[in-house]
Amino acid sequence: MTEEKIDETSEQTPEETSTKPSRAELLEEEGEIAADYLEELLDLADIDGDIDIDVADGRAQLSIVCEDEEDTNLGTLVGKDGRTLGALQELSRLAVQTQTGQRSWLMLDIDGFRNSRREELIKKAKRAIDEVKEGAAGFAFNPMNSFERKIIHDQAARAGLVSESEGEGDGRHVVIRPADD
Repeated sequence: MTEEKIDETSEQTPEETSTKPSRAELLEEEGEIAADYLEELLDLADIDGDIDIDVADGRAQLSIVCEDEEDTNLGTLVGKDGRTLGALQELSRLAVQTQTGQRSWLMLDIDGFRNSRREELIKKAKRAIDEVKEGAAGFAFNPMNSFERKIIHDQAARAGLVSESEGEGDGRHVVIRPADD
């Protein structure tokens, strides 16, 4: 008995035989979709700003900046304690998900707020780490969002200490403790 082999690739359309986009290409597409969304928002709100897109740390990263520091109203997009920034980030992620069908983990920064906040949190983490290393049983931070908690966790891990998030919702915070030897 002989078997007939069928070449299935000859019946496929070019879209089916093309290779899948790389992870970097998908992240670039996420950035483009989010940038388009944010550009429309800036236009509607009549706010001047340029959008920079980057891919780093396995995620799309967008920054809204204004060249004219004297005539910028980007602070309104940051909001109190970065709350408006967080909401805009979530809306941008939803815009990406709506178009791609995939969850996005893009990061949005406005007017350097996240970078400034990162530096501030690293300083606070170092002070807390010093307290714990000098004998404190632990150090509990005030509640913060997941972006901020990760910065504290990373600093504690680098210092050889243990950290964990405690609490729920808006009350979630980080506690640093000595490592059990």
